[in-house]
Amino acid sequence: MLALDFIRKNPELVRRAAELKGEGAPVDEVLRLDGVWRGHLHKAETLKAEQNELSKEFARTRDESLKERLRQMADTAKSELSVADAVKRELDDLLLRVPNVFHESVPVGETEADNVVVREWGTRPELAFAARTHYDLGEALGIMDFERAARVTGSRFAFLLGEGARLERALVQFMLDVHTREHGYTEVWPPMLVNSASMVGTANLPKFADAAFKVEDSDLWLIPTAEVPVTNFHRDEILEVDRLPLKYVAYAPSWRTEAGAAGKDTRGFIRLHQFSKVELVKVTTGETSLDEFEKLTRDAEDILQRLGLHYQVMAMCTGDMGFAQYKKYDLMAWAPGLDRFLEVSSCSTFNDFQAMRANIRYRPGRGAPPKFAHTINGSGLALPRTIDAIIETYQRSDGMISVPEALKPYMGGVELIGAR
Repeated sequence: MLALDFIRKNPELVRRAAELKGEGAPVDEVLRLDGVWRGHLHKAETLKAEQNELSKEFARTRDESLKERLRQMADTAKSELSVADAVKRELDDLLLRVPNVFHESVPVGETEADNVVVREWGTRPELAFAARTHYDLGEALGIMDFERAARVTGSRFAFLLGEGARLERALVQFMLDVHTREHGYTEVWPPMLVNSASMVGTANLPKFADAAFKVEDSDLWLIPTAEVPVTNFHRDEILEVDRLPLKYVAYAPSWRTEAGAAGKDTRGFIRLHQFSKVELVKVTTGETSLDEFEKLTRDAEDILQRLGLHYQVMAMCTGDMGFAQYKKYDLMAWAPGLDRFLEVSSCSTFNDFQAMRANIRYRPGRGAPPKFAHTINGSGLALPRTIDAIIETYQRSDGMISVPEALKPYMGGVELIGAR
């Protein structure tokens, strides 16, 4: 969240940032409640100071008539503090609903049409035949089954079978190996359920409650991304600066309701309620966070390059970047069958927005007061759309799919999906 003092000093900046993000921001109500809260605190503190002086007078004079005044002052101060606490709780809830500001390099715009291509890698594959979609190929080869998944669970679920399941497993192992052995991340196997405090810490609550699955009669949520448990790994901790940046990678299934996505990408292995990702998370200092953000993005790009997938890095505009993000890139892999780019990763830096909510701090030096850390995350990569791009990029005229060179060691010698 944004610091209350920052909002006090920069109300117009916060309002403007929210407006350009297309978000509501209760800045006026925050400032009003802030005044009310401080007013009650001031009254309580003034009464306590007067009470202390009166107590000294009583100690000198032993005037019994002062006792009733002392009692009344104590009761009034207690009442003022109680009201202040209630107002502060309301104020804290409002602060959770104020969106983050954004970095000056973020393009200003309203929709995805205003996003800007920062760089591009590779070229679109030239197929000598009509490209087919991943779902046509997947169903024809028997490696994807959407109909049975709909019967077993419902819409927006899928079965991966045989070499399709093995392809996902190979991708996970490949990505984890690259990120841990070459990019320097520590592997984490996180809980799949988190409490509400963790969801608040990463800004999934309160705003995005309708996008997540909650366990009935419990303060537990199915994770919408491994970002939530991994970022909260250091919740309520003070870290030493020489440990930073901390770099974590986690493979985990994720669950989202896809609220608000009705009618969008309803066919295929694209927008699912359950999907898997390899997630990258960093905790660092404010001085290094933008550099570490660029490095994390390059780490995710490295996976795409090794897989031989044509992609773009897209700088998200203000209106398409999100509530909590300070700056965000989307990595978009080309899918020839769909004839469009698919988002396979979103890489975001949050400055101290998440760390303030999760109370993640670091000590800049011996004896120095702690500061809030900066958090960064990104998919490295998300599995479904990466699989889609691989299937459509490496499809052959005979309906089979070549296995990318980088994945062959992880596929147990399989070089062609559909050859047996």
